[in-house]
Amino acid sequence: MHYGSFGSGPALVFAHGLGGNAMSWWQQVPYFQRAWRCVVFSHRGFAPSTVASGLPDPADYAGDLAALADHLGLDDMAIVAQSMGGWGAVEFALQAPKRVRAIVLAATSGTFDPSAADPKAFAAWQVWAAAERERLNAAAIHPAAGEAMALDRPDLKFLYSSIDAMSQGLDKEALRKRLFAARVRPLGHAARLAMPVLVACGEMDPVFASPVGAAFAAAFPQGRHIEFAKAGHSAYFEIAPEFNRRIEAFLAP
Repeated sequence: MHYGSFGSGPALVFAHGLGGNAMSWWQQVPYFQRAWRCVVFSHRGFAPSTVASGLPDPADYAGDLAALADHLGLDDMAIVAQSMGGWGAVEFALQAPKRVRAIVLAATSGTFDPSAADPKAFAAWQVWAAAERERLNAAAIHPAAGEAMALDRPDLKFLYSSIDAMSQGLDKEALRKRLFAARVRPLGHAARLAMPVLVACGEMDPVFASPVGAAFAAAFPQGRHIEFAKAGHSAYFEIAPEFNRRIEAFLAP
C-alpha cells in the first residue's frame, strides 16, 4: 500500500476517489502541510498500490485505513474523503470514533444510503444525473471531472485523466458496482459519529446527489453542509483554492 507523509502537526489523512490515487491531492498537501501532517495513500489496486488478486473489496478499506494509522501512529486524525474514499472513512470512524477528530465527506455519503436523506430530491437528481452523464460521455468528458474543468482548465482535465489512467487493469465499473452494493448503512447510524462532519457538495455533480447534502449533514450530531457553486464532482481538483480555504475553515479549532 503506497502512502506519503508530509509536514508536521495534527494528522490530516486524504482518501481519494475512484478516478484518483495518492497524487490526486497535489493541490491540498502543499497548502495544508503548513499546519498539518498530511498523509496521502493509494487504495489497494490503485497505482502504485497493489492488490493480492482479483477486484478490490470496499469492505477492506476501513481495515486498510486502520492499518495505515497504526503503522504511522495516528490516534487523533482528521479525514478528508472524496467520493470512494468515503467508504473507508465512514466505516473506520464508526469502528474507532475516538481516533477521528473530524471528517470531510466531499461528494460522498460513504456507506450510508444517500437516498434515505431526502428520497424526493434524490429521485429528481437521478433523472438529471443520468442524462448529464450521458451528455458528458458523448462529449468525451469524464463525468467526475465535469464540463467546467474540460472547457476552462484543459490542463487540469489532462492531469485528472492521466492520474485516472495510471490504474490500468483495474475494472473500475465492476468496483463501482461493489461500492454501490455496500451503500446500505441506515442513516440512523450517523448519530454514532459525534465528531464534526462536513458534507461538501458540488452544485453540478452528476455522480453524487448534491441536492440531498443538507439533509444528509443534518443526520450527524455536529453535521455541517457546504455547496460549491457551479462545481462538479471533483471540487478538490477543479477549484482547489476555494476547496482548501473552506475545508481549512471547517478544521480550524
